Amino acid sequence: MSERIVVDPITRIEGHLRIEAQMDGDKIASAYSSGTSVRGIEVILKGRDPRDAWAFAQRICGVCTLVHGMASIRSVENALNYEIPQNAQIIRNLMIAAQFVHDHVMHFYHLHALDWVDVVSALDADPKATSELAQSISKHPMSSPGYFADVKAQLKGFVETGQIGIFANGYWGHPGYKLPPEANLMAVAHYLEALKWQREIAKLHAIFGGKNPHPNFVVGGVPSPIDLNSDSAINAEKLQKVADIIKMARDFVENVYVPDTLAIGSFYKDWAFKGEGLGNFMSYGEFPAAGYGDASTNLVPAGVILDRDLSTIHDIDLNAPDQIEEYVAHSWYDYEGGKDKGLHPYDGETALNYTGPQPPYTHLDVEGAYSWIKSPRWKGHAVEVGPLSRVLMMYASGHEQTKELVDSSLRTLDLPVEGLFSTLGRVAARTLETKVIVDAMQGWYDALIANIKAGDTKTFNETLWEPSSWPKKAQGVGYMEAPRGGLGHWIVIEDGKIANYQAVVPSTWNAGPRDEKGQSGAYEAALQDNHVMENPDQPLEILRTIHSFDPCLACAVHVMDPDGKERLQVKVS
Repeated sequence: MSERIVVDPITRIEGHLRIEAQMDGDKIASAYSSGTSVRGIEVILKGRDPRDAWAFAQRICGVCTLVHGMASIRSVENALNYEIPQNAQIIRNLMIAAQFVHDHVMHFYHLHALDWVDVVSALDADPKATSELAQSISKHPMSSPGYFADVKAQLKGFVETGQIGIFANGYWGHPGYKLPPEANLMAVAHYLEALKWQREIAKLHAIFGGKNPHPNFVVGGVPSPIDLNSDSAINAEKLQKVADIIKMARDFVENVYVPDTLAIGSFYKDWAFKGEGLGNFMSYGEFPAAGYGDASTNLVPAGVILDRDLSTIHDIDLNAPDQIEEYVAHSWYDYEGGKDKGLHPYDGETALNYTGPQPPYTHLDVEGAYSWIKSPRWKGHAVEVGPLSRVLMMYASGHEQTKELVDSSLRTLDLPVEGLFSTLGRVAARTLETKVIVDAMQGWYDALIANIKAGDTKTFNETLWEPSSWPKKAQGVGYMEAPRGGLGHWIVIEDGKIANYQAVVPSTWNAGPRDEKGQSGAYEAALQDNHVMENPDQPLEILRTIHSFDPCLACAVHVMDPDGKERLQVKVS
């Protein structure tokens, strides 16, 4: 039997992910994605006041610190046909956008760049040549020879003392690394800069939501009143701070993030022809100019692209019972009607059925159940979600800035449009999307200021706040585009309480196992596309493609039986 490579856990992600790659010689023939932790938030939410759901749901993830809270309040507002003021919509857009920009930059430099950047090689760089390289690709002010000499000395000190933190245990010297030392030093310098930068952009959440991570929300608007003369409200000083944050974010994205992506990508153009996978892409849509639910005003369109066909965007209806369904044929869950049927999230079930081996074990039982992740499908299709899907949707719908950014980037890298459908395409799409979103933040900020100057300071709608005015039964979906892709929260409300709640997260779409028809999920399909391993003991190729999705799995490390006793522990030595 041919070798099976196991990577468990996949590091530099949130959560617990195991990848098993069945090899045919040095090529990946089949891949299997297993989420090795179980999430139980949906069960916890049953019977609670739907207005409180966001505070629990937001804890599904500790990385995307607001997206589950946002999807949750949108689900309640959708169920109750609850409109929010325009200022609240603008503030929500700014908060979501700040999450995107912060998350994408942090992912590129601190979670994914190390798959392309050989940190130790940077010690061989010439600071003067590094400065020349940096100044040739951007106007970033921190690009002098002295600056890069200081960064090199700092890195040398880390290495000599053995205190290299996240840089430890890398595959340094792997033949897959292609950057010259100067490019590696430039990337390390920007890695360190991004650590400081991210502290500032996170303050936007604190201004509008009181804190970060996990800012505050409220069904019906936002919890931050606007009063230019009050110290406890959104005042002139705080609004000026928001303006400063937006400018700082735009400067870093334009002068550091975008140039770095193109510079690094130019050395890895072969990765524009591997790691595609499904060829099907889905977006729920995001950043409405008008009220939530009016998809025609979205900056990011909603829809589905099938088989790479950018000429057709298929409509998506998250309430239709025959569109979104979750399958558990290869998951450690059971449905009352059997493991081979699909359920729409309104009817979703979260019943555990773990019959797998106790760790440590050799391999997953890929013929049976092998993951805590379900397998969502759109009209039976496995689809990819995330930045590439959104950029393709904007590109296909004719969004002018996106088309200009994509086309110019492809020209710079001398790649065809088909190069987007790849591991490198995901990396580039995330960067270009960040540029589009950070630029849009200025427009939303200007609109907010204009409303305030016109005398409109309303941020909350009190209508329907009391359960006595609610219908006896209601259901709704709160959807949004999280940084990692389409996120949906489906809620059923009966007699003022939550009767059922289901969250289908981006990494469920991408990381799910095969379904009852044997269709692979996005991770699995991508790894099965043109991957040759140079060194099976250092599976850099697997990390590159998996990290290109920016995986984020649910945070849980044990499984409980109905009596609350621990059944499974996952330990990593």
